[in-house]
Amino acid sequence: MRRVLTALLIATLTVSLSGCGAGLNAETRNLKQVTDGVEATVNTDGNNIKVVNLLVVETAQGAGVIVGTLVNSMDQEDALLGLAINGQIATVTGTSTLAKNTPVIFEGPSANAKAVVPVLGAKAGQRVQVTMFFARAGQVTVQAIIRDQRDTYAGITA
Repeated sequence: MRRVLTALLIATLTVSLSGCGAGLNAETRNLKQVTDGVEATVNTDGNNIKVVNLLVVETAQGAGVIVGTLVNSMDQEDALLGLAINGQIATVTGTSTLAKNTPVIFEGPSANAKAVVPVLGAKAGQRVQVTMFFARAGQVTVQAIIRDQRDTYAGITA
């Protein structure tokens, strides 16, 4: 009898401590975006490009600078042909080739690309349309938030 009670107690504790009783509205099922940047995936016609943590930084001069990462998961290379922020074509410099699992990083210590529009036409806290044009994957459009040039983004310049 003692073994049966011990086994029952262990089973009860296992279920209650593992959180299985939380149901369909468990906090771990309701995850929210934890960064300011938006994410998108282009996976049409055999493409698989991920846009990770993309946002726009407004400089003191009113320019807009892209911050974020692009990753191609396919064996075949793709290329970033261009980028538009708030309807304006950005000047893109640096790496534009998307080789398999080799990220194109806009801004930061590992940056290998830069995209800037001289006049953003919107203010920090607003969202703007950012469209990226790819050679194979076509285009993707996201609504990115604009951050001001302070804290983490203080060193970003046009």
